[in-house]
Amino acid sequence: MSTVQEIKAAIQTLPPAERKKLIADLPALLPELDGEAAWDRIIGDARPRPALSALLNEAEAESRRDPAAFAETSEAEFDRHL
Repeated sequence: MSTVQEIKAAIQTLPPAERKKLIADLPALLPELDGEAAWDRIIGDARPRPALSALLNEAEAESRRDPAAFAETSEAEFDRHL
């Protein structure tokens, strides 16, 4: 049995309260689960992305041509999807 399989088996035997504690601790144990850290890595990645740059340049140009086409987002719009 591999170490990963042993860990999975051990987790499955935990009572619900202990599993909740483990869930809270996982980002510290596995930094790659930390969403903020993941975004920081993405933002800090200096590799060129020509297709994304072209898309953003096109959106920026369209926004300058027709600012009304890009309505401001409200808090209510975010709440609508919860």
